Amino acid sequence: MEDFFKYLATSEEDQDWGLFLKTAGTFRVPAGSNYPSESHPAGYYYTWEEGRRLMEYQINYIIDGSGIYENNYGQFRIGPGSLMITFPGEWHRYMPLKATGWTEMYIGFNGSMAQKLMSRPQFTVAQPVIPIGNKEDILDTYLRIMDLVRNEQPGFQQIASGWVVKLLGNIVAFEKQKGFSGKPIKAIIEGACFTMRREVIKNLDMIQFTTKHNISYSYFRRMFKKYTGVSPLQYQMQLKIILARDMLTNSGKSIKEISYDLGFESIHYFSRLFKEKVGVSPSAFAKSHQAGNSRTA
Repeated sequence: MEDFFKYLATSEEDQDWGLFLKTAGTFRVPAGSNYPSESHPAGYYYTWEEGRRLMEYQINYIIDGSGIYENNYGQFRIGPGSLMITFPGEWHRYMPLKATGWTEMYIGFNGSMAQKLMSRPQFTVAQPVIPIGNKEDILDTYLRIMDLVRNEQPGFQQIASGWVVKLLGNIVAFEKQKGFSGKPIKAIIEGACFTMRREVIKNLDMIQFTTKHNISYSYFRRMFKKYTGVSPLQYQMQLKIILARDMLTNSGKSIKEISYDLGFESIHYFSRLFKEKVGVSPSAFAKSHQAGNSRTA
C-alpha cells in the first residue's frame, strides 16, 4: 500500500450537505522509524512533546503494527485492527512502537451531520481507541473513500460522506454487539424478534416467554432494549403499525376490522398509537393512499 495524502477544498454546497471530508490518506511507518516523520503533512505535523489539536474529526485505522494513543483522559494501547477517534479541539498524540511500526489509513471530516453522529454515546474522548479488528468491510470502506479522493470527480464529497456514515454505523454496531457475543441472551432475543415477526397479529406473552427460557423479564427487557434500541413492547407495536399501514393500503378492510385483526383492545387505542407513530390518523392515511392508488390506476 503506497503512501498517499490529500487536503480537500470544500464548497458551500459540500458544507451544506452536513458531512464533508477535509483530508484522507494512508501512511506506512517502517519499524525503527521516527514518528511523526519529516514527511508528515504540513498542518498535521506535531512533536511528541507538544502533541496537537485538530479542527476536525479524524478516524485512523491501524491495519498492522502496534503503538500508543494519549489524550487528557489517559494512555491507550493500539494494536492491529484498532480505530483511533479524535475529536475537534481535543489535545492528543499517538505513535507506533519502534519495534513494529504500523500502517495507518485515516480520514478527517466535519459538518453539522458529522457533529450529530459523533455525539452518539459510542463515540467518546474518554475511550478514543476501539479494537474493532481486521475487518474486510472496514478496510473496503477506507479504500473506496481513498479512490474517491484520488479522482475528485464532481459530487465525490457527497458519495464519500455516505461511506463515512457507513463506517460510523459499523462502529456503532460493533459497540452494541460486543456485549452479546457468545452469550445465551443473544439467541433468546433473536428468537423473540423472530416470533414477534412471524406472529405479528398476536401479542407475545413476554412473561411466559421469559419463564420458558429461565430468565427474569426485567433482565430480558433491559438486554432486549440494549440489543434493538427499543423495549420488547415497542418492538411488537412497531411491527403491528407496519402491517397496519399495508392493510390500510391494500386489504380493503375497515379500520375497526384491522384493529381487531392486529389484536388491539380498542379501535381508539389503535388510532391513537397509529397517529403517534405515523403522524396521521388511520383514516387520513387510508384516504391519502387510496387517492394515490386511484391516480395511478
